[in-house]
Order: sequence, then C-alpha cells, then structure tokens
Amino acid sequence: MESRTALPSDIDTAEGELWRRRLAARLTPGENERVQRRMEQHELRMITPGDGGWPAELSQLGPSKPLAIWIRGDIAPLNVPLEQRIAMIGARASTSYGDRMAADIAADLAGRGRVIVTGGAYGIDAAVLRTATDTAPGHAIAVLAGGLDLPYPSGHDDLFAHITGAGGLLLSELPPGTEPTKWRFLQRARLVAVLSSATIVVEAGRRSTSLHIAGIAHALGRPVGAVPGPLTSVASTGAHRLIQDGIASLIVNAADIIELTDPAARYAAGQPFTYSHARRSRLVGTGIGR
Repeated sequence: MESRTALPSDIDTAEGELWRRRLAARLTPGENERVQRRMEQHELRMITPGDGGWPAELSQLGPSKPLAIWIRGDIAPLNVPLEQRIAMIGARASTSYGDRMAADIAADLAGRGRVIVTGGAYGIDAAVLRTATDTAPGHAIAVLAGGLDLPYPSGHDDLFAHITGAGGLLLSELPPGTEPTKWRFLQRARLVAVLSSATIVVEAGRRSTSLHIAGIAHALGRPVGAVPGPLTSVASTGAHRLIQDGIASLIVNAADIIELTDPAARYAAGQPFTYSHARRSRLVGTGIGR
C-alpha cells in the first residue's frame, strides 16, 4: 500500500480501479500512509488473492469479488473447509423467540465444530455470535460493512473484542477509516453468502436485508434454510416467504442444517442433494436476488 497504484501483481489494474471507486475511499499516497498506521494501531491485516489464507470461494463472485480483505483476529475460522461454515442471519429487531432459536441452533452447530458466519448487527447476528463464541471459542466470523478500526455498531465493541479474544475473526473488504453506508451493507451481503456453505434465516421481516443475503446464496447454488415463527409475527414474514417460494428449506434444529451441507447426511435421509433450475428461476420472479 505504498501508493495508489501499488496493487498486488495478481490483481488486474482495471479491476483494481473499479473496486476502489465502488467500495473504497480514494487512497492517495497520504491516505495509504494513514491506512497503514491505522492497521498497525488496531492490529489489522490485509490479505489479497495471492496470500495464504485467501478464501478461494470468493472467486465465485466474478467481477464483484473483493480484491482485498482486512481481518482482525485469528484467520483459522476462515480457513476451515467451506462445508464447516454456516451463515446465520436475521432481524435486527428480533423477538425473544428468534433470539432463543438462534442461540440454541448456533450453540449446537458450534458444538459440532461448525463456524458461524454473520454480520455484526443487533438482534439475531449478536445472538449467534455471542452463543457460538461462548460455546466453542474461535467458531465465529463477523463480516462488517465498514473499516475494522470503526466497527459498527459501536455498542458491540465488547462483543467484537470477545470474539477476537476467543480466537474468532472480524472481516471487511473496506480499508480502515471507511464508514459503513447503506450501499456497503448491501455489498457486505454477498460476502456473508459466498463464505458460507449454507445460509439460515432465523427471523426476517418482509423487507429484511436477510432476504437479500438469502437470494445471493440461492443464486450461488448454496442451500438456504429458514426457521419458521408464529404466523402472527411480522418478524417471521420474510422467513415464511422464503419457505413458501421454495427457496428455503424449513429448519427446526441444527440437524436439519447439517443435512443441507452434508450430501451423505441428505442421502441417508432420502433427500437428494440437488438444486433444480426451476427453483432458481422462481428466485428471479421474487426479485430477492436483484
């Protein structure tokens, strides 16, 4: 990061410029020095496709793949096989029912050695991050929408410190000093989806960002699951829609999720591990993945 043109040799220059304009602050030589100082102050690392530990599945994003990611904490959770990483997402304004279901399932998954991937928001994100870390330290990854020196929300500073202190990981594609924006939250969604072998929606309203993440996961050919809630609960409207539209499998416990990500388990249960063209076509009709 010595100058604006100092991109790693395996990154196309044109792609690098597009990435900078789309997601990152304009990194002038002076900004590069400031970013480097912030990285050192906050114990951050930047990795690129040529570095050890770079997740190969990011290439599945095609032109929208990140050209670098910043991390804080232990990279080990990111380097487990893809099938061992599960995204659990849901409403920020979660209910006590949603928090309980999220915590119970996350605890079971972490106890079985799975790494939980999610954002860092209040509600379901916080419930699964806290539970996974307490159950099996080092089994949580929080993907944030801004620079890791400015983790958002600030009310989760203690939670983020707990995650990294226990061997977990914070991850962002944005350099230090970058504030989260609505667009960056939407962009963050594709990273949560692609870094996970399955995406599980615990609670989601009709317009929840979680539906956007689920749509991306489905478009990538990754299984999606949704935990049903009370029919009268607006917090579960989106989750029910995913099930009704044939995008998500109904999830009631961790065993259901293991079947989604383990072909052998699905075969033993008499459920072929396939993704039909018809189901993907229905996604386009919903507009979820757009």
